[in-house]
Amino acid sequence: MKTGSDALSRRERQIMDAIHARGEASAADVHAALPDAPSYSAVRALLRILEEKGVLKHREEGPRYVYSPTVSPVRARRSALRRVVKTFFEGSLANVVAALVDGERITPEEMARIEAIIQAAKTKTKTEAGA
Repeated sequence: MKTGSDALSRRERQIMDAIHARGEASAADVHAALPDAPSYSAVRALLRILEEKGVLKHREEGPRYVYSPTVSPVRARRSALRRVVKTFFEGSLANVVAALVDGERITPEEMARIEAIIQAAKTKTKTEAGA
């Protein structure tokens, strides 16, 4: 069963993206940030739903609520990437890498970083397999 950020609609993900980009935001901030925004009252209703789903919390700042995510940006990024990999790349990290590097110029610094990341993943895999 889907929970949290995995169960968000397209519009809810847009709202979460707007809030993650700012760290925190009021309903007016979110409304201004949305492409083809629904009514202000619809944005407020969606913020309430996102709180009920447990992905947002709020604090009162004078007469308005200021919303912030309950999930760290790192966890949110990982969740979003998992969805993209599953949806567009058949769940294959190799397909993702191939799409990213195909026809792209990669600087020697980027290549060295990519190689180091892959080497670290190999080491981790070997360590886990041996444990």
